[in-house]
Amino acid sequence: MWESFPGSAAQIIHLAARNVLRQRRRAFLALLIICGGVIAYLLAGGFIQWILLNMREMTIHSQLGHIQITRPGYFREGLGDPYRYLLPADTSAVSGSSIRTVAPRLAFSGLISKGDATVSFAGEGIDPEREAPITRAITIVAGQDLPGADADAVLLGEGLAASLGAAPGDTVVLLATTAAGGINAVELKVAGLFATITKAYDDTVLRAPIGVARELMKVDGATSWAVLLEQTDSTDQTLAALRGPLPGADYELVPWYRLADFYNKTAELFTRQVDVVRVLIVLIVVLSIYNTLSMAVIERTGEIGTSMALGVRRRGILQLFLCEGALLGVCGGILGVALGSALAWLVSLIGIPMPPPPGMSRGYIGQIAIFPALALDAFLLAFTTTLLASIVPAWKASRMNIVDALRHQR
Repeated sequence: MWESFPGSAAQIIHLAARNVLRQRRRAFLALLIICGGVIAYLLAGGFIQWILLNMREMTIHSQLGHIQITRPGYFREGLGDPYRYLLPADTSAVSGSSIRTVAPRLAFSGLISKGDATVSFAGEGIDPEREAPITRAITIVAGQDLPGADADAVLLGEGLAASLGAAPGDTVVLLATTAAGGINAVELKVAGLFATITKAYDDTVLRAPIGVARELMKVDGATSWAVLLEQTDSTDQTLAALRGPLPGADYELVPWYRLADFYNKTAELFTRQVDVVRVLIVLIVVLSIYNTLSMAVIERTGEIGTSMALGVRRRGILQLFLCEGALLGVCGGILGVALGSALAWLVSLIGIPMPPPPGMSRGYIGQIAIFPALALDAFLLAFTTTLLASIVPAWKASRMNIVDALRHQR
């Protein structure tokens, strides 16, 4: 009950709604501004959400998997001598209901030659069949992937192949220093060329069957195990579950987000951009609602004086104007979320052609992903902003002198 104003809360809301509708043009303009702000926030936030979600899954399913398992210290000190940190070839120690596949990987590097051209490379020895679910986001731009290729085959990054002048079907020679310090070479046939979301990765990396990599480097085992889960959201839960059977003294478990430096920096940048959009929308809505209710207070000064003369407390006047602002926020927020969601669906259906961003060699078709959390955030943004903007006009209305208010425009 609203004890400071005659009638129930429902009556107060009804009276506030009638007051808002008395000036339909002004109320319509205020709702239009609120809806516009909510729609702009939804479209901007939804587009960035889609980019980050897509980039996250592309990063996981082209390079990292959800969890990387290595020997302790491998990522800090193992780049110089990776074979001091070898894991067993058998990955059966890693199991769980949320785990889709576990793929052993062997990192190696050296020189790759084709004819007179020789360039350096960073290589990954992989099990093609077990790696296939992890690397579903890799694009085969020419030729075929390793699962359908011969054992003595290699998959070249698009940029590496361009530097070498290689194409599917060509023969290349890999030259590397073995783990024992000797020199070894292997002749392979180019099965295909691949591309990922990271151009720098494609410019230097090749992928070969892990048996070929072990033969070249004269080692057994793997430098890492890449774990792919059924759901990305279960990463931390699975990570905690694996720490029991894989003690920290023998294994280091690293989630994907600790290795995805480019994704983390991009997410931080885009989050700041959304915050800027939020601030601009708040300023626009606050000024609009403040102006709308301030005009209402001026026009209804005589009514306010009459109400207080009839016994309505100042708190009741304050509550009435706050309720008017809240109604504008609720209606504008609901309409904005509904219209913004419909517009986002339409834009996603058509697609947004995007040029290649920095660090990528290909453009993409963008979409707008509006999740319930974003829709709720947009609604709360509209509601709280209008409510806050109505505080000052409502306070001024409740602080009026009764005599001066009754004499207004007389």
